[in-house]
Amino acid sequence: MESSVKKIDLRLIEKLDDISSIDLANELSDFDDDEIKILCYKLDDKALARVLEEAEFKNQNRIIKYLNNERILNVFKYMSKDDIVDILGNINIGTAKDLINRMQEGDKTVIRELLGYEDDTAGGLMTTEYIALYDDMLVHNVMRRIKTIATESEYIDTIFVINKEKELIGTVNLRDLLIASEDMTLQKLCDKHYIYVKPETDQEEVANLASKYDLKAIPVLNSKRSILGIITIDDIMDVVTEEHTEDILKMGGVAEIEEIDSKISKKIKLRLPWLIVNLLTAFLASLTVKHFESTIAQVVALSSIMSIVTGMGGNAGTQTVSVIIRNIAMGKIRLKDSIKVIFKQLFIDIINGLVIGIITGVIVAMIYKNNYLGIIVCLAMIANLVISGFFGTIIPLVLDKMKIDPALSSSIFLTTATDVLGFFIFLSLANIFLQYLI
Repeated sequence: MESSVKKIDLRLIEKLDDISSIDLANELSDFDDDEIKILCYKLDDKALARVLEEAEFKNQNRIIKYLNNERILNVFKYMSKDDIVDILGNINIGTAKDLINRMQEGDKTVIRELLGYEDDTAGGLMTTEYIALYDDMLVHNVMRRIKTIATESEYIDTIFVINKEKELIGTVNLRDLLIASEDMTLQKLCDKHYIYVKPETDQEEVANLASKYDLKAIPVLNSKRSILGIITIDDIMDVVTEEHTEDILKMGGVAEIEEIDSKISKKIKLRLPWLIVNLLTAFLASLTVKHFESTIAQVVALSSIMSIVTGMGGNAGTQTVSVIIRNIAMGKIRLKDSIKVIFKQLFIDIINGLVIGIITGVIVAMIYKNNYLGIIVCLAMIANLVISGFFGTIIPLVLDKMKIDPALSSSIFLTTATDVLGFFIFLSLANIFLQYLI
């Protein structure tokens, strides 16, 4: 046992010499408990803080488990307040309370305030480690002040300028500060056109603002326009990744993030409800087909062709839904602005449907040696692509208006529309031209 631990110890020492804290944090899932324990022993407080900031929640908990409260507080001294709050929110409640009670009074107040905000809001994302200075300060005094407090601030690229009432009046980039005249005041130097958010603003809206205005930091203001904190670009990038992952999973019919090693019961709970919904919508399509059983019985070829029509409609609809959901997420489109988008989409789908319809119709006519069957397929293809384009545009917009996540439900309603209406149009046309198909 002793030689085994020694071997692990040596391997870790070699890793620590030439691996960054981010890479080390990413490898923690491959470490067993003995290796985690050795890692906590080998790393100093500052290095361990960097690993904790980058690690996943489950690995943060594994590390915290091997630290006593005094060591945890020492590690916290090297971490930003928002990262500390994330950890406290995911560990044992008793341990979290004890750690908060042991903190200095100023830190304790900030931590409790941050813990009061929801995780997916601006208040839950923000850090309180920034530089805010009064507007009447001269540049040379500002530079001295920055040198004094920079080590305690997470973000120094932007200086936030406040007045005597502590209202935010503008921002100054560090670069502009470095090249400015030393006797100039911050009031003259600052940019008074700034973007801000409220603490209850959703994290997705924060990310959209950062992307739209190319921001590296966004201040969070209260109703009196005083700064509560700032959201930095690294946290914004985490939100973008999280929201993208969430939307992809929802479009696949999973209601929330599902890890590869999640419990079987959780996986079933996440997937089964949406499979049942899909099953019910599939019955609608089945009932539509059943209505035309006599037509299909007379022209058996219809049964093998109709899936092509509905399949192409579903594919075209998925393309449209993906584009619309992305633009909804970016705040570029809402239901009230959709008329122009709908008409543009319908024109695109008529052209695409005509091209795909002609190709499919010619091939079907050649295979079954029936030109009328080819015409039916062509017309049905055009109609179904138009339907898929319309519903692919309108469904996510309506769901968004109803405050329902369009990424979660759009594909189900779209599939229902393209299958039911696709089968109905195709088989109705076949019924009309039935005498030419027999």
